[in-house]
Amino acid sequence: MIGKEGGNTMAKVALYNMNAEQVGDVELTDSIFNVEVKEHLVHSAVVSHLANSRQGTQSTLTRAEVRGGGRKPWQQKGTGRARHGSIRSPHWVGGGVVFAPKPRDYSFKINKKERRLALKSALTSRVNEDKFIVIDELNFPEAKTKAMKNVLDGFKVKKALIVTEGDTRNIALSARNIPGVKAVGVTNISVYDILKYDTFLVTKEALNKIEEVYS
Repeated sequence: MIGKEGGNTMAKVALYNMNAEQVGDVELTDSIFNVEVKEHLVHSAVVSHLANSRQGTQSTLTRAEVRGGGRKPWQQKGTGRARHGSIRSPHWVGGGVVFAPKPRDYSFKINKKERRLALKSALTSRVNEDKFIVIDELNFPEAKTKAMKNVLDGFKVKKALIVTEGDTRNIALSARNIPGVKAVGVTNISVYDILKYDTFLVTKEALNKIEEVYS
């Protein structure tokens, strides 16, 4: 929610424990979680992420690369059949491909300033939509899918991006077998993931790190 203190607009959200019980409030940094949402930059960041994920290894043969077909299949005239110069023409079975796809690099970059603003826009949109949950800590002594599911069920969340800081191994292992859930460290969050998963669930420690890095 958005509250007011000292005449300035401040973004404030509830702080919960692992049992989905509110234990306090957290004020969010306006320069990250209360910015003007730049939809065109968010779109560019998502397109860039998807393009950079493409392998670009597809490859088929043109008529010049298909083996054989060097001899004219039959004489030009007198057979009653259509004229053909090679059995490797694109309209022959086994022939080459017209405008055949070749290996290429699909990636493109957006500059650092735009990328940071797109991330802030995505985070702000989650706060505005009340899909931003701050939890005091996620402490799993061992990797347990059931334990993670119990936490998510407490918040009535099915699709979530879980962001943590520090040793995240048990958290990642506990979340990986739950459909629609992904656990990442602070340094690995992306605009694409923020938008893909309905709810942004972040630990207080990770939230502090986000504000430290992006403010």
